[in-house]
Amino acid sequence: MARAASPLMTRGLPIAVGAASVIGVFGLLEALLRLGVVNRYIVPLPSDVLLSLERIIVEENVLARMRETAYEVVMSGLFTILVGVPIGAALYRWRPLRRALEDWVAALAAAPLVLAFPLFLVMFGRSSTTVIVMSVITGLAPMILKTTEGFVATRPVLINVGKSLKMTDSQMFWKILFPSALPLIFTGIRLSWTFVLISVVGIEFLINLGGLGQLINDLAERYDLPGTYAAICFVILVSVVFFVALERLETWLQPSR
Repeated sequence: MARAASPLMTRGLPIAVGAASVIGVFGLLEALLRLGVVNRYIVPLPSDVLLSLERIIVEENVLARMRETAYEVVMSGLFTILVGVPIGAALYRWRPLRRALEDWVAALAAAPLVLAFPLFLVMFGRSSTTVIVMSVITGLAPMILKTTEGFVATRPVLINVGKSLKMTDSQMFWKILFPSALPLIFTGIRLSWTFVLISVVGIEFLINLGGLGQLINDLAERYDLPGTYAAICFVILVSVVFFVALERLETWLQPSR
């Protein structure tokens, strides 16, 4: 009988393969740039980008910018949960409403809302409020859809047990429906916060208002290609750390999974 893989191998091997893949891609790109196959005026050397990371952290006040972006992402994400989960529960509770609105909510996820930023600037001004409101709207669709899907996926036998115990609607919701839907609600949180993060950085870039998006805009306008790509890599690193933390939180809240 084959031995079970050790926890270290189970967790460490995917990380090692992923890191080796990233290093390999950057190594290949470095070679292509040095050989002149790829134009250095369009794509900087990965080694120059790596060296620029320290410069943007020290010289560009990146930590303060990161705090501003983090504030907008967290506020947008929390409002997305506070608005999206009740709407998803309402769509589950009233089936005609779900049939009428579910397709429209799905269409909202594909709508290019970022193009409407001039309208939001008129309504809310050039401030963090504009970034937060647009990001909440952008992240609502997956939150609503996954919440509804989670409630719909509740096993009928659990509902029948609740009815046999003569649970009230409130008890049925908090003791059966909500715990059953929680895994898919967390999936909705991860998806919606992905949309939120993209929206926040993108709108900061477009309206040149604080945060990491403005940093990328500033560096691009200076034609500091290594710095621009370094700032983009910094955003990616922050997002990876952010979503690993979300996964750990989900595991902590659902230890039985």
